[in-house]
Amino acid sequence: MSLSNYTDDVRHNPLDVVERLAAGHDWSFERASDDEITILVSGRWAEYQLSYTWMLDIEALHLACAFDIKVPERRRAEVQALIALINERLWVGHFDQWPDEGLVMFRHALQLPAGIEPSGQQCEKLLGTALDTCERYFTAFQFVVWAGKPAKEALDAAMFETSGEA
Repeated sequence: MSLSNYTDDVRHNPLDVVERLAAGHDWSFERASDDEITILVSGRWAEYQLSYTWMLDIEALHLACAFDIKVPERRRAEVQALIALINERLWVGHFDQWPDEGLVMFRHALQLPAGIEPSGQQCEKLLGTALDTCERYFTAFQFVVWAGKPAKEALDAAMFETSGEA
């Protein structure tokens, strides 16, 4: 059921805006199809693979940001507990775990109904939110996966902030 009668026959591809954004920042990117572009961005903790997908059927620009951390089977339940704790803190986007691959990613989407074209600022903000969130919580995932820490302890350690200088 549509809540509006507005229709726009002109459809812009939001990935064109994303491609200009990536090119403007000299980021490595690949346009796999008309509906998907992947960008590689270096962060403080990891290399991030950001995949934007234009989902015409739901009129959403979806962003999935994955980083190189392979979750072994024995740690997947604890990583899922960590994801639940982190997602409680997030106002936009969320983390997911793909259990078959042992992959963790941050996901978020921008709805673009009725032919609305996103601005460069909106696409950059979507990307910035994903990178900032992944950078903020990356060490918590490391503590759970590589150090074997419980989710709560890992999150507390990752969020511990020091003040001043030694």
